[in-house]
Amino acid sequence: LEAMAYGGGQLNEFLHTIEDLDQVPVAILLSGGGNDVAGDWFGMLLNHKDSERPGWNEQVLSGVIDERIWLAYARILTRVTETCQAKFKKALPILVHGYDYPIADGRGYLGGWGPLPGPWLQPGFRQKGYPDSPLDERRKLAKILIDRFNVMVAKVASLNSFKHVKYLDLRNTFPPESYKTWWENELHPTARGFSAVANKFAGLLETL
Repeated sequence: LEAMAYGGGQLNEFLHTIEDLDQVPVAILLSGGGNDVAGDWFGMLLNHKDSERPGWNEQVLSGVIDERIWLAYARILTRVTETCQAKFKKALPILVHGYDYPIADGRGYLGGWGPLPGPWLQPGFRQKGYPDSPLDERRKLAKILIDRFNVMVAKVASLNSFKHVKYLDLRNTFPPESYKTWWENELHPTARGFSAVANKFAGLLETL
C-alpha cells in the first residue's frame, strides 16, 4: 500500500486514468495492505514465542497498521476523492476492504514458484518459534492481526471526510473447515474463494 501511495508513480498514473474517463464509474475499488504486513518482514511484528511477552509486538503492530498503513490509505483516498470532485463534480463511492483469516500452513503461490512464490507467513512464525503443527496457535494469532487490520480500515472509512467510502468486511467469508477448498495458498483464495468474495462486492455495488 505504501508503494501504491508514494512510490513509482502508481497513484498519479491512476489519477490520470480517472481524468481521462469518458463515463462516470459506479464506484472505485481500492485493495491493499496485505503485502505491508506479510512477507519477508512479517516476523518483525512478532515477539518470540519463548519471550516474556509472546505474540504480537504491540508497538510495532500499532506503528505499521495504525500509523503507516492508515496514512497510506488516507493519502490514496484523499487524492482519489479530490480528482473525482474535479473531474465529475462529486465524490464517487470508493470501496475498501479487509481480509479473511489466513492459514499459515506454508503453502506458496503455484507451489512456491513464480513472481510471488511465498509462503508469506510461515517463515516469520517459524523464525519466532511458533511450531508448524498444530496450526491452532497460528490461527489465533492470524485472527488477531486480521481483526486489527479490519478495524483500522473501517475507522478510515468512517471519517467525516470519507462519507463516500464504503468498507466491506470479508471476515468469515471462508469456512474454517476444509480451508484448502477456499485458500489456494497462505494469502490467495481458490477460484471458489474468489467467487465468494466477488459476490460480496457485487452485493455492495448493488446498493450504490
